[in-house]
Amino acid sequence: MNVKKDIRFRVYVAFVCICLLGIAVIIKAASIQSGEGPELRRLAEQMHMRSTTLPAERGNIYTEDGALLCSSLPQFDVHVDFTVIKPETFHEKVDSLAFRMSELFGDASPETYKNRLTQGFNKKSRYWLLKKNLPYYQYQALRSYPIFNKGKRKGGFIEDPKIKRINPYGMLAYRTIGLYRENSQTIGMEATYDTVLNGESGSRIEQKLTGGVWAPVEGSEVDPQNGRDLVTTLDVGIQEVAEHGLMSVLQQYECLYGTVIVMEVQTGKIKALVNLGRQKDGSYWEDFNYAMIPTEPGSTFKLVTLISLLNDKYINVNDMVNCEGGAIRFGNRTMRDSHLGLGVLSIRDAFAHSSNAAMAKLAYQYYYKEPDRFINNIKKLHLHERTGIDLAGERRPVLVTPKSKTWSATTLPWMATGYSIQVTPLHTAMVYNAVANNGKMMRPYLISSIREYGRSIKNFKPEVVEEAIGDSSTIRQLQACTREVAVSGTGKHIQGPFYNIAGKTGTAQVADKGIKYTDGVYQGSFVGYFPAEKPRYTIAVVIRTKPRSGAYYGGTIAAPVFRMIADKIFASGKGWDGPLDSIAKATKSRMYAQQATAGSYRVLLNAIGQKANIGQDNYIAQLTSDSSRKIDITPKAIYKGMMPDVNGMGLKDAVYLLEKEGLQVHVKGKGKVQQQSVAPGNRVMKGQTIVLQLS
Repeated sequence: MNVKKDIRFRVYVAFVCICLLGIAVIIKAASIQSGEGPELRRLAEQMHMRSTTLPAERGNIYTEDGALLCSSLPQFDVHVDFTVIKPETFHEKVDSLAFRMSELFGDASPETYKNRLTQGFNKKSRYWLLKKNLPYYQYQALRSYPIFNKGKRKGGFIEDPKIKRINPYGMLAYRTIGLYRENSQTIGMEATYDTVLNGESGSRIEQKLTGGVWAPVEGSEVDPQNGRDLVTTLDVGIQEVAEHGLMSVLQQYECLYGTVIVMEVQTGKIKALVNLGRQKDGSYWEDFNYAMIPTEPGSTFKLVTLISLLNDKYINVNDMVNCEGGAIRFGNRTMRDSHLGLGVLSIRDAFAHSSNAAMAKLAYQYYYKEPDRFINNIKKLHLHERTGIDLAGERRPVLVTPKSKTWSATTLPWMATGYSIQVTPLHTAMVYNAVANNGKMMRPYLISSIREYGRSIKNFKPEVVEEAIGDSSTIRQLQACTREVAVSGTGKHIQGPFYNIAGKTGTAQVADKGIKYTDGVYQGSFVGYFPAEKPRYTIAVVIRTKPRSGAYYGGTIAAPVFRMIADKIFASGKGWDGPLDSIAKATKSRMYAQQATAGSYRVLLNAIGQKANIGQDNYIAQLTSDSSRKIDITPKAIYKGMMPDVNGMGLKDAVYLLEKEGLQVHVKGKGKVQQQSVAPGNRVMKGQTIVLQLS
């Protein structure tokens, strides 16, 4: 009986527990449905829906004549999921695939590729890295090959697209163009105009389908707005000759760094900006924008002292000054010329021979009692503030004033010769450019226009900083002094037969960034303009030597760079406005050959009474003469390592020609070649990417 009651009790307890559990389940279900339901449904949807960013295409950077300096190209990392490839398919097609890959990439034999593919297949790898950083044309070819042409689900072909920022000209103007890096510091034009180049990203909603495939939801896509293009004032030809000229001297003397600025006189447009620094392995790279870093300029600053004295009507450049043998004492210090022995000279000759004693003596004589007047004259030339160039990173000059704690009795005379003040090479170029421009000071600038879909939407005009840095008499005297430097002074060795140069050498001992004057580091410079009678370009060359270098004078290391650059600009026709026969009349003993039309050379040769044979093509590469002094004009040829001219060619011919030179070709558009990213005649390296615009 007790057993029967015990069983009945247990059944009742179990029944009650089951009922309570059922009631709890019903209550919980009701709670979820009414309270937590919407939130849980939202979370469930999120597991099957996602928002994807559609990146905007970053804008390109061009030169003023249309050469492509920087662009964005698609690249692809390719992986393989071998688990989805059927064994019979793999074994049947692997030989063909390996052969095609060897043919496409040319970096390994078909047997090597077959072994790699077989290794991945045997491991049943789901994400086997096949190739990295493939250009678009190689990616397109690879995905069409056996096995991979079956797609992702049957052929295991997995692509990871990305955008790479490329510079078709390599190191050329690299620091000026800058570097765009996601999640890192951007520099140069890429930083200054980041919002213009970047555009606005788009987005779309994607839904997860069976099999784990994500597909876009119709109507959810917001298109990205691609970035706009920058058109710079740079000229690839001038930039290239400036880089080559500077590089040759830096390598010859193992200098620490150098910078070159080429500015268009009338506008302030920067046509070339080169910055080369020595690396640990002895090579040189565009590593820092030295043109915008203030340093003690040395003797090139004497032009500023001369401007001040002339504007205040204290002197005339024909006045005489005693150079005191090249040594003069101020307080407890002695100012010395680099070469002693100069006596009584005209101020013009003292400037031409770069007498420290003479310029310091004049500044001390007229400004010792009113140094603020001299400082204010410096400020009128805007040497106490940034130039305002449209490039991030420019530093402010360092100008000591009589109110400064570091001002002393020797500050004024030393400042007059380019010490106790720090200005950037860009500031110095701006002042010399004003002298070349008959007194009108122009702001240097790098961006010519902003374009959208090939149409200019904003143009940048030349900007006048000062209408006149002096009256006409002052400017004439300044021009006479700078010309005299190249006639009889420290720059006479770079004067040539075809055009005249005007400018000033500079040599300064360096004491900054842990370097002491006693370390024997110098800054040699030459800043000037040409042709002197009708200036077209201002060129500033500033070079910092290694410690205790055997060559450090500005006339030795910087002036020859100026001459090399000026010669090549002049030979290209960009530095001369007159007719060709006027050049020919300058001399019959020396001629510069350049790529030009045969008709232009016919004019030149006729002017000097030379006979000429014209080749079949209208363009020529060189001039040659035989024993009868008859000159042959021969057609241009394609040279190894030089960019051929493919403009107007069909795509097939252009690609064949470029790939034959070992170049990688990226194509935009359809039709014939309208534009090539590297101008004809410029040097190219094997493996370099060339962009062809078709139309």
